[in-house]
Amino acid sequence: MRGFRFMAATAIAVAFALPAAAQTVLRFSHTDQQHGARQEAAELFAKKVEELTQGRYKVQVFCCSQLGNDPKNIEQLGFGGIDFTVSGTGSYAPHLPTLNVTALPYLVDNFAQGQAFYDRSKWLQAQFAKAPAKGFRFLATWEAGFRDMTTKTPLASPADAKGMKLRTFPNEMMRWVLEAMGFNIQIMPLPEVYLAIQQGVVQGQENPIDTIASNKFYEVAPYITLTQHVYSPIPLAISERTWQKLSPADRKAVTEAAQIAAAYSRKVVQANEEKLLADMQAHGAKVSRPPLAPFRAAVQPVYAKAREKYGADVDAALADAEAIRKQVK
Repeated sequence: MRGFRFMAATAIAVAFALPAAAQTVLRFSHTDQQHGARQEAAELFAKKVEELTQGRYKVQVFCCSQLGNDPKNIEQLGFGGIDFTVSGTGSYAPHLPTLNVTALPYLVDNFAQGQAFYDRSKWLQAQFAKAPAKGFRFLATWEAGFRDMTTKTPLASPADAKGMKLRTFPNEMMRWVLEAMGFNIQIMPLPEVYLAIQQGVVQGQENPIDTIASNKFYEVAPYITLTQHVYSPIPLAISERTWQKLSPADRKAVTEAAQIAAAYSRKVVQANEEKLLADMQAHGAKVSRPPLAPFRAAVQPVYAKAREKYGADVDAALADAEAIRKQVK
């Protein structure tokens, strides 16, 4: 009996000493700051992945370009260096050139239309379907909002843009849009922008309101001009290598987590815009809402230029956007 008790006790001790079922850690990299809506959505996504996979997977979030800028993050998806990233649609365009078309100026007029375009455009869904062959897969579209300007001097119309050096991200369509307005374009990684404006390398930058606020660009370029020239949400992508390692149940769980975080992102970004603008004004920013007709007129040549390069894709995107504008006010 004594020997049996010893063996039983030993078995229990060994059982407690064995590690729990192995948990796989997945890496999620993005470029926004720790207190932005992008980070909030990423943290919610991480929480939901762990819950919905019953702890089989844990997502570790790296904000603030710790693992790379947007082009580097997307490149890393291709060879499995990271597992997830979330970035502006145009940042994926070097791998899927037709996604440049989503940066056509004034494609939609408001959040509801923009979100409907990303959810319902057959043309856009067909472009997204090409992503796995490039090494990544789109899971859901998170929100960032419309792109606006922050400059060191007032920007009442395109006439004020003439010759002004403005930072943007590396995207062909965005360059066409901003150059049509009269800006001289400078490409640089997001983490370098604040100092570049402060030192006078550029006179301003353009980004959605949440990004402007979280990076405090208004401190060095206090004139915030709501041009809303491009609707710029941020699709969440997973490395195709990671996707292929997931079981069907875990693929479903990760997709559900992405969609939950997308709904949260859309709600928070849209609801917070006016609050963020008021907060920035309280800290010295000067917010203006200029007539958009001159800006719309200035970018008209971009449509012809886009058609020359992307042909039928431009007409297909514009047709879907027009149909949605009629349906969604």
